[in-house]
Amino acid sequence: MQAAIEDVEETPVWVSLPVPALLLDPDDHIVSINPAAEGFLNTSAKSIRGQKVWERVMIDSPLEEAFERARATASPLFVNDVDVGTGDRAPLHCNLQISPLSDRPGFMLFLISPRELAGRMTQDHSVKSAAKSAIGMAEMLAHEIKNPLAGIIGAAQLLSMNLSSEDRELTDLIVAESRRVVKLLEQVEQFGNLTMPDMKPVNLHDVLDRARRSALLGFGGSMKIVEDYDPSLPLAYGDPDQLLQVVLNLLKNAAQAAGAQGGKIRLHTYFEHSFRLRRADGKGKSLPLQIEIEDDGPGLPEDIAGDIFDPFVSGRENGTGLGLALVSKIISDHEGWISVTSVPGKTVFRISLPRAPKELIDKEKN
Repeated sequence: MQAAIEDVEETPVWVSLPVPALLLDPDDHIVSINPAAEGFLNTSAKSIRGQKVWERVMIDSPLEEAFERARATASPLFVNDVDVGTGDRAPLHCNLQISPLSDRPGFMLFLISPRELAGRMTQDHSVKSAAKSAIGMAEMLAHEIKNPLAGIIGAAQLLSMNLSSEDRELTDLIVAESRRVVKLLEQVEQFGNLTMPDMKPVNLHDVLDRARRSALLGFGGSMKIVEDYDPSLPLAYGDPDQLLQVVLNLLKNAAQAAGAQGGKIRLHTYFEHSFRLRRADGKGKSLPLQIEIEDDGPGLPEDIAGDIFDPFVSGRENGTGLGLALVSKIISDHEGWISVTSVPGKTVFRISLPRAPKELIDKEKN
């Protein structure tokens, strides 16, 4: 039997499968996993061999009975749209394919297809053009509205000099509210900035460290920020300043969710070689570099969790809803991927980025 297992592990098909695959014995013990599954489970085939599959693969759906029925009837089982976790990171939305092996009674082949690997379809050209036009219009309006607001603020301040304290409260209100609108318009202008990132090799840990130090000295002073880095993580391909802005926005969100009592934020990096984003043209983009920003706050409100990256969607009172939209735009400009999973006590934003081309790294060294 061991020889047969080694034969499977050495076959080109098993090694080249683009999705995580697990071979299970009749007692649901893991016999072997392919390289894609090693990345997905963040472990080696040798160390996981012999462990119960349900202890390493956690699914948010009662699957054991259907699994045993498929084994008993020697028929395949397909399960779509379930969250699959590993215990080490946030779950991913996946499709599952389970099939008995015809030449080995009781043995099952278990394929996990993360929907993120299947890909997020890119918008077609007309939708992109419409979005750019809408953003450009918003940016123009924001610029035009800011000019008269500056005059209103100045006039109110002049008026306040000759007013009683009671009337001055009204002019102070005009000034405060006008400045709040100006701040909102500045965020709209920032969101409308269509400048593409200046792509170069980037050490993600340097970006995270800069963001962490900035947060602890400012808005995140009451938070505990824990570093959990993969020291062997290769260089990413991106714009360091824009990526810093992304991380700062996510840290600020976590700190605001925790409130004055503070909380804990975990910065986690790891390499997942099997993560690919398939686009509308059928081409796959490898995004192996992973950043997770995890907080222990109350979680996202259920009614907006699915739209949190859309403009003007916010879970906070007086929130503009542009911070996460800007984060999503920057990651999209990097041809990366961002997702979020959230339950009370654990919210995880996951960013997936491309690796820097070797020729660019060699060029910088020289």
